[in-house]
Amino acid sequence: MSILHVNKDNFNSVKASEKPVLLDFYADWCGPCRMVSPIVEEIAEENPQYLIGKINVDHEPELAQQFHVLSIPTLAVIKNGNVISQSAGARPKAAILAMLKD
Repeated sequence: MSILHVNKDNFNSVKASEKPVLLDFYADWCGPCRMVSPIVEEIAEENPQYLIGKINVDHEPELAQQFHVLSIPTLAVIKNGNVISQSAGARPKAAILAMLKD
């Protein structure tokens, strides 16, 4: 499964997904974001039961504000249209998967 680049135009359909959603808020210039990105891509490839999306905070400041993103990377999990988990900072793969499974 590939990663979906989320923006304000497709966000509502992403939020309404029947699958659990993992959103990765990032910026191209962010070092820790570049460390998390390959992990998120790996999770997307190995777990088709999840919808994985990336949101560039420089291009989508409204979405970053809606999620109260104060530092990046920030990872958020949405189930049934509600944010059930959110964390800031680089996380190992196991911790990201645990967010999705909780």
